[in-house]
Amino acid sequence: MSTIDKISSLRNYQAVLDKVEPGSPVFLTKNGTGRYVIADTAEYDFLYRTAFGEFFKKLNESRAEAEREGWITEDAVRARFGILADV
Repeated sequence: MSTIDKISSLRNYQAVLDKVEPGSPVFLTKNGTGRYVIADTAEYDFLYRTAFGEFFKKLNESRAEAEREGWITEDAVRARFGILADV
């Protein structure tokens, strides 16, 4: 289960770090707004590899496809998504 603490709780940082476990990060707030996350490094590595790894894999696949089949123009993208040209 996640924990939410005020950033001022870091004055006793060991107590905060003791709450961090895999699958149970500590979220720190600043002025009542979520600001930081302290997570277990194994969990961070897993999230980084899966999320960013998949993103960069798809990005590289798309770039390779564009190199093979040709890039589309900005105007074609704007037309496809109904975006007006900058005025």
